[in-house]
Formats: sequence, C-alpha cells, structure tokens
Amino acid sequence: MASTIALQKSELIDKAHASMEQVFVDQTWTLRQKLALTCRILFDAGHSSSLSGQVSARAVPNGTFYTQQFGLGLDEIRESNLVHVNEDLEVIDGRGMANPANRFHAWIYRHRADTRCIVHTHSPHVSALSMLETPLVVSHMDFCPLYDDCAFLSSWPGVPVGNEEGEIITLALDNKHAVLLAHHGYLVAGRTIEEACILALLIERAAKAQLLAMAAGEIKHLAPELALEARTWMTTEKRYAATFAYYVRAALRHHADCLT
Repeated sequence: MASTIALQKSELIDKAHASMEQVFVDQTWTLRQKLALTCRILFDAGHSSSLSGQVSARAVPNGTFYTQQFGLGLDEIRESNLVHVNEDLEVIDGRGMANPANRFHAWIYRHRADTRCIVHTHSPHVSALSMLETPLVVSHMDFCPLYDDCAFLSSWPGVPVGNEEGEIITLALDNKHAVLLAHHGYLVAGRTIEEACILALLIERAAKAQLLAMAAGEIKHLAPELALEARTWMTTEKRYAATFAYYVRAALRHHADCLT
C-alpha cells in the first residue's frame, strides 16, 4: 500500500523539496565558468543579437563584476576572456573593454544587494512584445517563476550608456527579478547565476507564448493563489541548479571550448 496516497499537496511538496536537497549535489563550476556557460546556453536559445546584450556576475571586491569582453558574441565567451571591471567600467583584469551599456548593471548591483547575476539581451520574442509596449502576461504553468515578478518599463529612455538610463532601469526593476523594457529587450536580476540564466530563458519563452496566444484570441488569467503556489514550487535554489545543469550538459556537447 502506498504510504503517500493520503498526504496533502503541501506535504507532498515538502517531501519533494527534501528529496531534491538530498539528490541534487552541488556542482563545482567556478563563477567564471558558470558565467561563460550561461552565455553559451543563451546563444543556443537564440538570444544572440550581434554585440547587444550583457551578462554579468557580482565579483570581489564589492563594487566590481565580471562580464563579456566587448566585441565578442555570446558564442565566443570563455571563462578566460571575461573581463573584471569596476563601477566605472575600468578593466581590473582581462583584455579589451566592457560593453559601455554595462553601466546600468553597476547601478543595479549598487541598489540591489540580493542580485548576484544580471542578464540582459534583445531576444526576438521579447523584442517583438516590447515593440507593442505590452507587459509580460504570465498565464501558463511553465512561466510561473515570473508571475508577479516581472516589471515593465513602458517608455524607452534611449541608448542605455548614461547614468540616467541606469537610474531609470533600476527604479523600474524595483524589487522584482525581471523587467521587460519597451522598444528594447529584457533584464533579469538573479540571486544566483543559475536563477538568472533560467529566468532569461523563461522570459523569452513566455513572450513567444504570449504573442501566439494574442494572435489566437484573448489570454485568460491564472488564479493568483495557484500561480503563486507554482512560483514557490519552481523557484528553489536546488531546482534552479538542477535545471541549469541540464542546460550545461546540452551546451557542453557543442561548446566545450568555453571552459578553456
């Protein structure tokens, strides 16, 4: 006789989380390796837009972060060609320069102590949704990590290389983990690199699904209590780590050079 047949959903959820803690072991990738792997994962998912977009991770000492070397595409990023920069985007370690648009990353890191990684790209379906000046609508179980956690900047402040844009984007993000930027793209601010990578993949998939649904009819909304239940279920550190590991395995079949 099954021992779990009479358990409530909340008890089963707790039991599953406990199992994940035991089964999913911590990976040994370094911060730089995870950042390089994230770039390749995003490339494979179609997020590349020439030299636009930045991926970064908070570093030591405080007020510094790692990011791509400007001039390289997401498919060219390796742990060895990342640059370590300060808030003035001056290179502390590495060659070349950071993307000048990394300035708004510095603003977010300064104002959001919980943020360890930022991903910003101009992925195709988010870009299309942004052209409609339409916020992201989360109406499917798969996208619930973004439910009530994706802000919307309804106007485009121009090329984001000034401090003004840094302040505007930081204020728009507020305390959420994602923001859709009108006429621009998206930004996610993750508590870990794994979380930032997964949310970046999800926001593009969610935008694609939303555009398909809008073309077919009226989007129906989720019950808030169920959407929040799903968000809590899907946004644990272990679940993010396990999902990230899956994407890493896929990426390394094609991009083993990113760990050189």
